[in-house]
Amino acid sequence: MDKKIQIGLLGIGTVGSGVLETILNHVSTLEIKKIAEKDPAKIGQYLHLPQGIFTDNAEELINDTDIKIFVELIGGINPALGLIKKAIQNKKHIVTANKELIAKHGKELFELAEKNNVVILYEAAVGGGIPIIMPLKQSLSANKITGMAGILNGTTNYILTKMEQEGSSFEEVLKEAQKRGYAEADPTADMQGYDAAYKIAILASLAFNKNVDINSVYKEGIVGISPVDIGYAKEFGYKIKLIGLVQNGEIENIDVRVHPMLVPEEHPISGIDGVLNAIVIEGEPVSRVMFSGPGAGKFPTASSVVGDILSLAHEISVTDYPMPMMRFSGAGKDAVLKDISETNNKYYIRVTAVNTPGVMGELGTICGRNSINLSGIVQKEMIEDGSAMIVLLTELAREKDVQKALGEMGENPKIKEINNLIRVME
Repeated sequence: MDKKIQIGLLGIGTVGSGVLETILNHVSTLEIKKIAEKDPAKIGQYLHLPQGIFTDNAEELINDTDIKIFVELIGGINPALGLIKKAIQNKKHIVTANKELIAKHGKELFELAEKNNVVILYEAAVGGGIPIIMPLKQSLSANKITGMAGILNGTTNYILTKMEQEGSSFEEVLKEAQKRGYAEADPTADMQGYDAAYKIAILASLAFNKNVDINSVYKEGIVGISPVDIGYAKEFGYKIKLIGLVQNGEIENIDVRVHPMLVPEEHPISGIDGVLNAIVIEGEPVSRVMFSGPGAGKFPTASSVVGDILSLAHEISVTDYPMPMMRFSGAGKDAVLKDISETNNKYYIRVTAVNTPGVMGELGTICGRNSINLSGIVQKEMIEDGSAMIVLLTELAREKDVQKALGEMGENPKIKEINNLIRVME
């Protein structure tokens, strides 16, 4: 590229500042024409830069005809959605790390981008510093993807890892994570599985070339996981992880969901601890590949954002129809998602029961009556009030049958409490 490609940068928070510093220190082929930021304190960190490049009005970036790439790093839906749509209509290519925006509004944005012959790149939206979007669209494009499983949220993975290592409660580790900056003051999006759901919906859309409605993705977080469950899982040869799961259905439907799972210790994803993320992709003919690395953070995420910018900059300098493989041709096709009740899984079920002869037999009878085969049923320990803790492990069973069995257990006077149900990865 003989002439530098000019970009406009919206937001210099954690990721935006990482992008700005990466470009200034390591990239000579780009020119940052304008930076839109409303927080004077953030601008104050860059007094060594010409202050004329800063503005508090994002419209200046959108209306500047020299700016070819609009980089959105403020997150959320409003005002990001409206600004990106205006930028697309002004024929600007888009780079974003905004997972919520892509998951909720990707369909309309990709269609609008195609009408205006611009490209939207969003590598940083799914795995932070892990390259996964381009590999799916390019390196793995010869494959028929059959499934994906990912640890897609570093905050929840950190919490589960600390609970396993220290035996601490969820509440204790969450407070520590907030103090260390690994968890937000309002951790709802992470703890309830929303963040991971945005990411797995994006991956499912790419893998099967169809639009996935985020509102139809089953979401379950980690707030119900206790050190007791983590300890029992370890005894049985598992680790508990929050997993984003995608499986190709038999009749056009796709199984897309997020929930905790018991992961076999021999599975490659079980060894991903702390704030790291990992994504396992299965397909034909590749079999299984895994991508792993930092899923968030200032510079890991900036790495993906700047990589997208450079890819676009090279393309738009040599062609009028840049990056055809990265255009989402499936934006007009809606995926049919399988309801969680129709899925088949193995299960870990923990109950508290009256310590009386025959109670384990009654649990087995309830399962049998609902077409559930047990691979194991174990009385683990006695509680202070004389109750018994019992763990059931099932073979593959249908979710609706398991939920019906739980209902019957709840009505049985010998079952004092259904403590937890966690699905088990095969």
